[in-house]
Amino acid sequence: MAVPFKVDLTGRVAVVTGGGGVLCSCMAKALAECGAAVAVADLKLEAAQAVADAITAAGGKAIAVACNVLDSASLAAANAEVEAKLGPVDILLNGAGGNHPKGTTAMEYLNPDDLLNEHRDFVTFYDLDPKGIEFVFNLNVLGTLLPTQAFTKKMAANRKGVIINVSSMNAFRPLTKIPAYSAAKAAVSNFTQWMSVHMAKAGIRVNAIAPGFFLTNQNRALLTNPDGSLTPRSEKILAHTPMGHFGEPQDLLGALLWLVSDQAAGFVTGVVVPIDGGFAAYSGV
Repeated sequence: MAVPFKVDLTGRVAVVTGGGGVLCSCMAKALAECGAAVAVADLKLEAAQAVADAITAAGGKAIAVACNVLDSASLAAANAEVEAKLGPVDILLNGAGGNHPKGTTAMEYLNPDDLLNEHRDFVTFYDLDPKGIEFVFNLNVLGTLLPTQAFTKKMAANRKGVIINVSSMNAFRPLTKIPAYSAAKAAVSNFTQWMSVHMAKAGIRVNAIAPGFFLTNQNRALLTNPDGSLTPRSEKILAHTPMGHFGEPQDLLGALLWLVSDQAAGFVTGVVVPIDGGFAAYSGV
């Protein structure tokens, strides 16, 4: 694949969780293009395998690894497999995450009159399911913390490594209707800063990228109609994105490659980089 510029990752081993997804597969391919041996880790092995196959077909080195980011035993097994086949992990990209309908309200604003309808078939703030909230927090926060525990011990022992977390522009500006996801990604940003301090003496740099609006398999049905046209929510999003369009997966690669490069970003740790077309900076007027 074409990368915006190349950094030298020859001899480095990278793990990408959520690597079968639209955004993380693109980032996994970019790391491989720059010379890293990439372990594409995903809950769905077939999705990971497709990405690994694409990397090897392009001349890179990659393996697919089945991995549940919420299961410590699964993560330990994945780390053992990566070390046996590729070597100790040097780069960890914590890309697994997502939202859940049970952590989402139906409306942007609460209408108190809706509470009078005992038989309502839509979700208000007061109807949010704690299990749904828990799922979103676990997937995004524990789904970042547990892989970090599993894949970075050798980094700490070797006193060198890079961790890249995936936050969201929701961490800067919480979106309507998705309180669980917004709060969970804010926690990922905070955890990134905490980890950057905690790991500094061990020589591990910890940063995050915060994508804005990108079309993925998770959000496509919410942002586009069956005919491909934009939903009203998409129209509102683009009206508040100064650059006027959704991001493309390749838009993440410049920040990713900068942050993983010790030559380019060797003194950079604890930052969360928004990649959002100006959404977080725009006040609406």
